[in-house]
Amino acid sequence: MYDFRPTPEQEAVLARTRAIMDEYVYPAEAEFFRTGTLPEERMKAIQRAVKEAGLWAPHMPKEAGGLGMGMVTLALMNEILGRSPLAPRAFGTGAPDTGNQEILWMFGTPEQKERFLKPNLAGEVYSCFAMTEPEVSGSDPTTLRTRAVRDGDHWVINGHKWFITNAARSAFAIVMAVTDPDAPPHRRATMIIVPTDTPGFRIVRHVPVMDDGGGLGTHDEIVFEDCRVPVENTLGPVGEGFRIAQARLGPGRITHAMRWIGVMNRSFEMMVRRALTRETRGRKLAEFQTIQNFVADSYAEIQAARLLTLHAAWKMDQGLDARKEISLIKFFGARVLHEVVDRALQVHGALGYSKDTPLELFYREARAARIYDGPDEVHRVVVAQRIFKEFAQQAEGGPPAAGAAEAAPAATGQAAAETAAGGA
Repeated sequence: MYDFRPTPEQEAVLARTRAIMDEYVYPAEAEFFRTGTLPEERMKAIQRAVKEAGLWAPHMPKEAGGLGMGMVTLALMNEILGRSPLAPRAFGTGAPDTGNQEILWMFGTPEQKERFLKPNLAGEVYSCFAMTEPEVSGSDPTTLRTRAVRDGDHWVINGHKWFITNAARSAFAIVMAVTDPDAPPHRRATMIIVPTDTPGFRIVRHVPVMDDGGGLGTHDEIVFEDCRVPVENTLGPVGEGFRIAQARLGPGRITHAMRWIGVMNRSFEMMVRRALTRETRGRKLAEFQTIQNFVADSYAEIQAARLLTLHAAWKMDQGLDARKEISLIKFFGARVLHEVVDRALQVHGALGYSKDTPLELFYREARAARIYDGPDEVHRVVVAQRIFKEFAQQAEGGPPAAGAAEAAPAATGQAAAETAAGGA
């Protein structure tokens, strides 16, 4: 039923992607790993090469200026991009810009697309997504406290956000704020576009974290103090913030899982090469059963995560409800990512713990993956609840399991879990 072999058109895209990676991205890693950053002019040069190759913004439809070849193609491409921390930004598909671009394209007005989407999609400015708050649980966004109050033709925003990726260098933020505290929980919030030079938008600090973004961005704490923006900056209908967040976070989660496959594969290849060349006590590491178990288990888990991810992408391309599958690959993929990188680091010993290889960066990323865009525990709940609902409906003579997932989630329970906040 499922054939994920690349079509000739897809293979041409993948070949061009590998060529750009080999010629531009991998050679830039030495400087990046040494200094923790990459000069802007060098990144811009890589981005120009990507655009000339017709590979820019693979997550966006063609009419928006992207590649527009669907989620399976995006998954296959991200297997390659995920191998380098530089690649997502180099190809115009780095978070949080990608999610913001998608909802601006789907819900933005023509004026919003011209002012905010166009320069962001071109890679000229950064953006951020401000939902997570320090005072309430990030996995239950129905408890958000940031308020936006209508005052004539303006919203006046007051609140506190943190772990807002890229806020310090963003031209604008898409802010989730409560506009009607008396409405049902999933109808209280609205998305509002806030230029970061607006009076009352203040960055408190860069939150110091274990995974510092690999030099590609910060995670910031911000406050809104009587921050006034025009009502015309409302993104989508008032009260539809949770629905728009769902549209943003679903594709974002699967994109993360796609890139993780690339991280897994690179780590796995490093582990195998190390085992075949490193000797101890007169034997190659590959001759020890423990290392053989590392390799066999990692290979099996990577293949499982890859096929689950491609299946979720295929369902999205078919217009089917893939929420259960997206939650499944979010927690399963994050666990496999952590396990594979951990084994690769262990096989490299002290070298793996150093910054002489990308493994220590991958390891920090892997630990963060189990938290952002909803912690593993929340996604397990989502998967289990959907399975129970499907079986219950079948037992009552309802629609088959594939159709059961179409049922609308409860406002304060499952919907809150599925809209679990994440800085990315």
